[in-house]
Amino acid sequence: MAVNATNREFSEPATPSFPVTDPGQFGRIVILSVTPSEQRNLYPARVELGEMFTVTAQIFIEGRSHTGATAVLRDPNGNIRQQVRMICINPGLDLWKTNLCAGQPSDLNPWDKDFDTLRRQLGEWSVTIEGWEDAYASWLADARIKVDVNDDAENALISGSQLFSRWAEDRNAKLNGSQQNILRKAAEQLADESLETTKRISAADNPAIEALHLANPLREGLTASAPQRFKVERPESSFTAWYQFFPRSEGATRNPETGEIVQGTLKTALSGLDRAKAEGFDVVYLPPIFPIGVTNRKGRNNALVAGPNDPGSPFGIGSSLGGHDTVDPLLGTMDDFKAFCAYAHKLGLEIALDFALQCSPDHPWVTEHPNWFRHKPDGTIAFAENPPKKYQDIYPIDFDIDMPGIEHETERIMDLWIAAGVTIFRIDNPHTKPVRFWQDVIEAVQRRHPEILFLAEAFTRPAIMRALSLAGFTQSHSYFPWRNTKDEVSEYLQTTNSDEAYYQHNTFWPTTPDILTDYLRDNGPAGHKVRAVLAALGSPSWGIYNGYELVENHQQEGREEQADNEKYEIKVRDWNKADTYGIATLLTDLNRIRRAHPSCRSYHDLIMLWTSDPNVVAFARHIPAGTCINNIREGDKGTADHHDNGTETPNTENHTVIRHQAAITDAHGTGPANDGTETIEPGDTLIVVVNLDCKAAHTSEVNFDPALLGLPRDHTFDVHDELGGDSFTWSSNNKVTLDPAQRPAYVFRVTGNK
Repeated sequence: MAVNATNREFSEPATPSFPVTDPGQFGRIVILSVTPSEQRNLYPARVELGEMFTVTAQIFIEGRSHTGATAVLRDPNGNIRQQVRMICINPGLDLWKTNLCAGQPSDLNPWDKDFDTLRRQLGEWSVTIEGWEDAYASWLADARIKVDVNDDAENALISGSQLFSRWAEDRNAKLNGSQQNILRKAAEQLADESLETTKRISAADNPAIEALHLANPLREGLTASAPQRFKVERPESSFTAWYQFFPRSEGATRNPETGEIVQGTLKTALSGLDRAKAEGFDVVYLPPIFPIGVTNRKGRNNALVAGPNDPGSPFGIGSSLGGHDTVDPLLGTMDDFKAFCAYAHKLGLEIALDFALQCSPDHPWVTEHPNWFRHKPDGTIAFAENPPKKYQDIYPIDFDIDMPGIEHETERIMDLWIAAGVTIFRIDNPHTKPVRFWQDVIEAVQRRHPEILFLAEAFTRPAIMRALSLAGFTQSHSYFPWRNTKDEVSEYLQTTNSDEAYYQHNTFWPTTPDILTDYLRDNGPAGHKVRAVLAALGSPSWGIYNGYELVENHQQEGREEQADNEKYEIKVRDWNKADTYGIATLLTDLNRIRRAHPSCRSYHDLIMLWTSDPNVVAFARHIPAGTCINNIREGDKGTADHHDNGTETPNTENHTVIRHQAAITDAHGTGPANDGTETIEPGDTLIVVVNLDCKAAHTSEVNFDPALLGLPRDHTFDVHDELGGDSFTWSSNNKVTLDPAQRPAYVFRVTGNK
């Protein structure tokens, strides 16, 4: 005769949740060390829309009870966009982990007509970690043992029946009627003393119940962490290929009769846009295009006295013709600049404009706002210095008297250029201004224009670079140019591609108008190729200063800076010579590879590889197969994105996919997101091997663990060189020979396994 377990003399209560009224109080489940987190969660982690990111936490309950965990992702409106089961990756440390994805990737540009629909997804999202006692898992582990050895099996089975009855009625489990009936029938069978114990427990220990446990668990003692903040930024905010040129040099010619240079204009500079597009870049960065001052104008190579034909530095901003809100008439008009931006947008290129907050002595601000400048005791304005460098043609701004007024004017000017077509500002020397100033300005500009990005040109102390990133700078120049040995490169790649990158996105530039390292001076075309490969594949964001294709590597005496610096003169370049060195072709190939491989888009998937030769550095960019499932359910109108990373061993077999699907609930928490519309992201693995010695060939062992591909360590797999086109069979240990005269680097794509 069947027995109703609920009529027993004693029914086990559900594990209660403890109210948490103080940030320091523990809930029923303990949740510690949620990552990523910075400065007590004062600053949100930064992710790109559609970028997969990882959250971890230490989660536990006392004693032998089992724990479960869920990560809940909410959009800026507080709507649940994902609710994903976490996986315990280290039971000894109670460390739990999962991957989430804020929105869907998009290739929309800020100027596209449909971008407004995407703009509404940008802003502050949050992740809440929910810990709970996994009552089913706790019960099942004990019940299996007790039934197997017939030790107190009756109480164990009745306890299970009561648990299943609670589960069937639990509103938090979001069960439908069919699922509730499955659990009720299991509760009846568990309580039926007329059946054998093995028959009774089988009702609770089978694939159907396990699927419900994964998709709609009984979560008792539910405890939520404080929300972790994430700033979700628009597409291409962290995955960017920059190309810099001076418009006045684009299309510049030399008068054959007088030898004088006729400078280029915004109209002739369209050729630079065509070149950037052809080489696969997506952002064109322009130095200041404002009128240049006359007083103390610098001559060639930073000479204190300018010649009659010297154009001056574009960083000496402002003249009687206007200041930061004016196009230099020698380049064209504001309408010309708008046409320049429109042509760039037609090519799919963004325009980044340099914003140097400094003035020439002729700038209108000097007379209109004299209190914006620091004066010496004798009443004169102090020019800018960065010892040993001196900038007699520049007055720096003093923020101590009227910072609100300077902020307001900066925002006005930026709005003007945004209206003209600018989508990114590269800020010159932001570390010489108060961090709070930039925090205020960036917040104000992005409140109106959340798509606008900011690059910090801050070659300075790490703490200042970090603070600027926390203040809102989307990307940052970095120490990459000076990391040239194997140890230096390895350490910096790991630093850049780590959890640190949730807060600071390092952009790798091999050269800038201010930087030409000894490595590039001494190593010619091979050195330029090596640094291009490391920059393009070592960071999701990288940049090239034009002339790199022509191997312009003549240094000033005693300084890591180009001789005949383009900041002080107009360059007339012969672009027909670019094919001589093969650099332009390499840049094009690198940008093609970056676009083709999702693993190149993340700051969080780089793995350094062991090599035997001190001159050979190797690393992999790796996204495991089957770790991310995208699912948009009918009726969600494109608002629900479902992703799960439920295993540390990549596997694309059907049983793994089903297990992952069962671990996902839809955006409304109603059940498993398994309606036949799921797509499984394939794995993507690149292996980059670079010879840092540009004078001699080197052969090195390179170790790669096939377990990353879900293979036994003794298996082989196929790789294809994305640069040269050759294919090879690899294993856990491989020999690679690189001759700088022929091939300074390999970029292998993993294509299959044996």
